[in-house]
Amino acid sequence: MTTAPAPLASWRGEFPILETTTYLISNSLGAMPRGTASGLAQYAQTWAQRGVRAWEEGWWEMPGAVGDMVAGIIGAPRGSVTMQQNVTQAEAVVLSCFEPKGRRNRIVCEDGNFPSIQYLYGAQPGLELVPVPVEQVADAIDDRTLLVPISHVLFKSSLVQDAAAIVEKAHRCGAHVVLDVYQSAGVLPLDVTKLAVDFAVGGCLKWLCGGPGNGFLYVRPDLAHLEPRLTGWLAHADPFAFEPPPQRYAEGAYRFLGGTPSIPSLYAAIEGLRIVREVGVERIRQHSLRLTERLLARIDEHGFPSITPRDAARRGGTVAVNPPDAQGISRRLLERDFLIDYRPEAGIRISPHFYNTEEECDAVVAEIAALAGGRPGLRSTRHD
Repeated sequence: MTTAPAPLASWRGEFPILETTTYLISNSLGAMPRGTASGLAQYAQTWAQRGVRAWEEGWWEMPGAVGDMVAGIIGAPRGSVTMQQNVTQAEAVVLSCFEPKGRRNRIVCEDGNFPSIQYLYGAQPGLELVPVPVEQVADAIDDRTLLVPISHVLFKSSLVQDAAAIVEKAHRCGAHVVLDVYQSAGVLPLDVTKLAVDFAVGGCLKWLCGGPGNGFLYVRPDLAHLEPRLTGWLAHADPFAFEPPPQRYAEGAYRFLGGTPSIPSLYAAIEGLRIVREVGVERIRQHSLRLTERLLARIDEHGFPSITPRDAARRGGTVAVNPPDAQGISRRLLERDFLIDYRPEAGIRISPHFYNTEEECDAVVAEIAALAGGRPGLRSTRHD
């Protein structure tokens, strides 16, 4: 007999910050699970009691073991995901596997890609960064294109790109795609294997509720022979041999690692990944669609503009609303314990997750309307 999954509302108790705030900012920093504190305490206890022995008693395997937890969420095979410091670092590792050859020196991306990624590629000698409007990405790819680093979901508008079409065009032209799934992993069903992307990057900071310092890198298994120039001792086939150069690469995903990993961050990631896997991304997506649809309806009632797509299939987990003085209103919302954020051109970003409710979505829009109308708002401090 199959046991019915627990109601989503039953998970709220696992996230302490929900008791004191209206937490609608999971696109920026997911709420910390209660069990993460125990995980970090376990790290401290292991270090205190086992000392250097901890490396051979589990720490050494953690970049791959936590990577396997991510793999189960993004549709990647075990052994194909490693944990990295952040997405920019992960993209840099990918970039270091390639170099411009003749005319093939262009990097094509959408002009709404996260600035850190554009800074990275734009700073490289011998490469031409070509940012184009999102609807023109596939058309811009040609036989001069080396890499196509794109966002699965755009961070400002929450637009879901047609990654499959971009991958198909890139492969037809001999280019490789780096899919940034930071704004989709954990809130949209995702299968990097079916998409046939060459690389995927992301992190546990946001929808995966794993905190900072937990980027990740997926490399399609048939590309695991590449040799990144951004490398380190963990990528060596026999790291404790301490051999002089040249690098002798490890087999598989570990060859894409670098120096000593941040072990505390990896401990912090585990509980959020466990919960997201248990809840199920399909359930999370259905709940997210209901809440984002409700937010858009409430925003429309007040006549506020939004750049967020109305088509559910093209909408990620965030709704942007841009009332007059959106930046000032965002500050006042934070003062009232409505946790959201502001981005230029987008306005206030509201990002409900599986632990949020319809009532919270209604409340934040009502508060925005009150502040936009010059009326005093009410603090939303929670005591559920």
